[in-house]
Amino acid sequence: MNSPDFFSGPGSEIDTPTCSAKGCRAAADWVLAWNNPKLHAPERRKTWLACEEHREHLSQFLGVRGFLKDVVKLDEWVQPEGSERG
Repeated sequence: MNSPDFFSGPGSEIDTPTCSAKGCRAAADWVLAWNNPKLHAPERRKTWLACEEHREHLSQFLGVRGFLKDVVKLDEWVQPEGSERG
């Protein structure tokens, strides 16, 4: 299992993953894997994190653009090779 880049940060052992919604500092429960087909190879996955409150909103934002590829519980996420947090 690859270690997701959003679990560690400069100067800390382990950071608590937080929601990617603007202004939200809640703990993340979900990983939203996405890809912009105009910019990324088909197998590449970028990720946003979401708390329970923002999961649907962020999923819809990515979904209407055709970017959303998968929504997975954070504790079940395995980051594919070459992926990164968006």
